[in-house]
Amino acid sequence: MNDSFDLSPPALHVLPPDAPLAGASTARRAALLALARSEPEAKVAAARALATSRLPIGADESLTPSDWPGRPERPRLVSPRELERRSMSSVAGRAALLHALAHIEFNAIDLALDAVARFDGLPEAFYRDWLGVAGEEAFHFTLLQDRLAALGHAYGDFPAHDGLWEMALKTRGEVLARMAIVPRTLEARGLDASPPIRAKLAQAGDHESAAILDVILRDEIGHVAIGNRWFRHLAARAGVAPLALYESLAQRYGAPRPKGPFNLAARRQAGFDDDELAALTGEPNRTSAGALVGRVGGADDDAR
Repeated sequence: MNDSFDLSPPALHVLPPDAPLAGASTARRAALLALARSEPEAKVAAARALATSRLPIGADESLTPSDWPGRPERPRLVSPRELERRSMSSVAGRAALLHALAHIEFNAIDLALDAVARFDGLPEAFYRDWLGVAGEEAFHFTLLQDRLAALGHAYGDFPAHDGLWEMALKTRGEVLARMAIVPRTLEARGLDASPPIRAKLAQAGDHESAAILDVILRDEIGHVAIGNRWFRHLAARAGVAPLALYESLAQRYGAPRPKGPFNLAARRQAGFDDDELAALTGEPNRTSAGALVGRVGGADDDAR
């Protein structure tokens, strides 16, 4: 393993907190500007700056983000069926995998920024949480981008698909649906996928890339936990049981049904309860409805 490969976040003092956010009077307006940036470096810099920005949130402002965030000319976007499967025994195969992960992280920056800019009237903590997520997703993208460069490639060298953003479009009119479908379904799937991908990279001798997967999994557990917390908060505010609400929203918005194997330990760390995991795996659970209601109330109190 290359001991010089740095997995620590870049020092924030190198990037003055509000420097890339000139002209924005609130953090939500700055998120709107960052969302529109098409150059990866500019979007990453803005997301990192917003994570520690001193700008007021502007929670009650009514903003209208574009349906499509700023995107670079490359990568070329194709149907998932058109993506070529490659062996991880080759450098090109591992680069293609890391490129796919980098594309997910780039989209995840936009998803977090869009949640901040699109949905108004929520507690300040909601916006601070998702600004922090955007900053961490930007860090993940940078790690993967640097690793791609070490393998002789760059972001944009391989085609990619747009599945994550398609679900963002479907849920753009309802914050409850966004919290249910994006972090709790699509991003939670990453918790399941990460360990086998990491194992294949390590088996191929690419320990540097495997170490990046460790960082991403650690942080993504926290991101999914944020989604869980705000979904429960919003469900409690609406007076609806979270599990029943999730199943209704998943059906209404056509969310993909997660398939095993599941990383149950990571999902528990991310805040999925026994009833939710039982529904996911199809196994019975003895948790009482009364206990579930009690947990919902606690989650709502914590989110305020």
